[in-house]
Amino acid sequence: MSLLGTIGVLVGIVLIILLSAKGIHITIAAPIATIVILLMNQMDIMEGMLGTGATNFMGSLGNYVMNYFAIFLLGSILAKLMEKSGATVAIADTILSKIGSDNPYLVMVAIFVISVILTYGGISLFVCMFAVIPLARPLFKKLNVSWHLIQLPVWLGIATITMTMLPGTPAIQNVIPMKYLGTTLTAASVPSILASIGAVAFGLAYMKITLNRSIAKGDQYDTYIEEKGADIIDRELPPFISSIIPLLVVVVLAIGGSTFGNEYIQSNIIYFALLIGIILSIILFRDFIPNMGATLSEGGLGSIGPIFATSLAVAFGAVVMGAPGFQAISDMILKMPGGPLISLTVLTALMSGITGSSSGALGIVMPTYAEHYLAAGLAPELIHRVAAIGSNILTVPPHGGAMITFLAISGLNHKNGFKEGFIIVTGAAIVAQIIMIVVGGIMY
Repeated sequence: MSLLGTIGVLVGIVLIILLSAKGIHITIAAPIATIVILLMNQMDIMEGMLGTGATNFMGSLGNYVMNYFAIFLLGSILAKLMEKSGATVAIADTILSKIGSDNPYLVMVAIFVISVILTYGGISLFVCMFAVIPLARPLFKKLNVSWHLIQLPVWLGIATITMTMLPGTPAIQNVIPMKYLGTTLTAASVPSILASIGAVAFGLAYMKITLNRSIAKGDQYDTYIEEKGADIIDRELPPFISSIIPLLVVVVLAIGGSTFGNEYIQSNIIYFALLIGIILSIILFRDFIPNMGATLSEGGLGSIGPIFATSLAVAFGAVVMGAPGFQAISDMILKMPGGPLISLTVLTALMSGITGSSSGALGIVMPTYAEHYLAAGLAPELIHRVAAIGSNILTVPPHGGAMITFLAISGLNHKNGFKEGFIIVTGAAIVAQIIMIVVGGIMY
């Protein structure tokens, strides 16, 4: 039974990856793969799918939605206000005008910086893609740089330092560990900053090397393009200062509240920060958004897809972790040589790869294993950051929702639009995790 169950877990994991890669939505792929695991582990199908327990499909799904829907809702509304007003484009235009658009590498660095600013300000990576990719297209075309390289600055900007590494980031990946560890958004600040520097250094170096190789090969703008996509449309944009104020306020409040607030403020500052960012956006962008009510409604509706896609992945992962066949895999990870920080890294990275979501991985690992690592004597701040960065390592697998969205917007496919993005995110996260474990191990 143990061997059959373990095989069932592996089959279920492979199945959800294959179904997602074939374009089957997670709402279909996750239940199918879950049922396969339940059957091969000889578990009760009805209880496994409809039970309310932490390792049941619906129970885990509902618990994740209950805990994190507010974050998704507020973040989505803020992002929609920034998008509809043109504020994201205004920020991007200003930065590009300062850096210039004649040097291919500097243009790619500028796209990275724009992506960092937007996501550090609380804008979701999905909205950032919609804002940045159309903006970058005419620049790549003008410089005749291979379009498939767009994956480098975009992924480095939206899926590394501002997602799991920088202290104070309002990303959901930085919020989830707080609930189970009693930490703040600025957990392990010093090693986090050093880890972020290492990640950026790796990413920029890899981006430069890859660009030089592409130019040496003679790649041109349209070498890998299968869908052309539309260029951005000229429109009246809000001033740069007005555009960036809501994002700056979110970041300052998140960091300030986490650092200087009492326990209540530290636990809830992200909600206040996002809400104030929304209010400021409504005031500052009222002349640039024709129908404010419709925009707010779109923002609210825009949170439904991401929260349920993530919670479905979490629900699948929860059943995996509750299956008897996973016990052998879990025991092997927890007892692996190198100490608890290494096993925590492997565990969160594995669950991120399985679910195709770093937030999904943390939503599974934290409630299940936080007490185990606290009992091992690790500082809560260190667990927080190591788990977050660990979930970053395999966060852009082929079946991940973010990867599929990126390919759709960019017009690339898995053959020409996956490899470089996966390498730059995974490599940056590994470098950051090494620094975090070494420095964090010394400090904590």
